[in-house]
Amino acid sequence: MLNQSLLEESLGVLGESLAERGVIFEIVAVGGGSLLLLGLTSRPTADLDIVAFIEAGRYLKPSILPADLADAARATARVVGIREDWINVGPAALLDFGLPAGFANRTVERRYGGLVVHLAGRQDQVFLKLYAAVDQGPSSKHFQDLVALSPSREELLDAARWAMTHDPSPGFRSELLKALAGLGVDDADRHL
Repeated sequence: MLNQSLLEESLGVLGESLAERGVIFEIVAVGGGSLLLLGLTSRPTADLDIVAFIEAGRYLKPSILPADLADAARATARVVGIREDWINVGPAALLDFGLPAGFANRTVERRYGGLVVHLAGRQDQVFLKLYAAVDQGPSSKHFQDLVALSPSREELLDAARWAMTHDPSPGFRSELLKALAGLGVDDADRHL
């Protein structure tokens, strides 16, 4: 598992490796790893989730890690002693229906040699974590992360409205209302 220090070290080694290869990658990270890097949680995580690559200022949906990045990430894993899949494109499907409005303007940029990481800001983490928590339930790490972010009632309602753009089904709405009630928003049905 990666704590904040080990994740920072791993990104440093990866960035150096990319710089030595003469390549630069610009990525957008979400999830537990980005929460750690921002100091918003202390829960260790297994990986860093990439939701997009940035090329010429545009967010591009990744299907796999580019060869240079994948090779350097595996080499980093061996040097640092972590899992080879410590960096992945698991949440890339979020781009299919869009990230929260203004997402790119709220990211926090970190540079590690040949790697530029744009970390989802706190507000967007609330949106993404609520969506994931509804999908995986109140005992999930996503729900725990959401609680750790201490979102306001309005933030949760805004996040719920966005989440419903990704899954407008009645079943999702029902689970969403349960999750919101578990977070102290008992009257969400009247506001969504």
